[in-house]
Amino acid sequence: MTDQTQPRAEKSPFLRLGLEAGPLLIFFVANQLAGVMPATAIFMVAIVAAVILSVRLERRWPIMPVVSCVFVLIFGGLTLWMDDDTFIKLKPTVVNLLFAAILFAGLATGRNFLKLMMGTVFELTEAGWRILTWRWAVFFVVLAVINEIVWRNFSFNFWAGFKLFGILPLTLVFAMAQMPVLMRHQEKPAAE
Repeated sequence: MTDQTQPRAEKSPFLRLGLEAGPLLIFFVANQLAGVMPATAIFMVAIVAAVILSVRLERRWPIMPVVSCVFVLIFGGLTLWMDDDTFIKLKPTVVNLLFAAILFAGLATGRNFLKLMMGTVFELTEAGWRILTWRWAVFFVVLAVINEIVWRNFSFNFWAGFKLFGILPLTLVFAMAQMPVLMRHQEKPAAE
């Protein structure tokens, strides 16, 4: 029996990356081996499994992976039901625009949703959270635009590979590029 008073365990960054990128890798490989429709079905199963594993490890619901999972199930389901890969290609655009809209709306209404999601990971000043939120919101719009350009102008196989080998590294580079903001806007501990 587990002790419910224990703090939740934080996942290592590599495990988190594996749980978030693993379903994409599975989708890419399945698409290469079996085509878009079987790959979409396998992707749906893989992302649900990754979220379940993430919840079991952290003992909480990871917001962004859960939202992404819901959209994979909706757009993947539409892809399979309508036998049209347009839906699965639209999913990243819709999800990225949704994340951007939520962050922009939060900024406009004085709520910082990025801080709510990541406040246990980073302790930043309010100015730091605002800068980071603006940057991530704009980045999500850029990702949506990139997705639209790639899926509308290249083959499905190229798009599937680009999601894994283009968007994922781009996101990691962008996240690493935020380190100066994180360092500069660290919340100073209160003097005792």
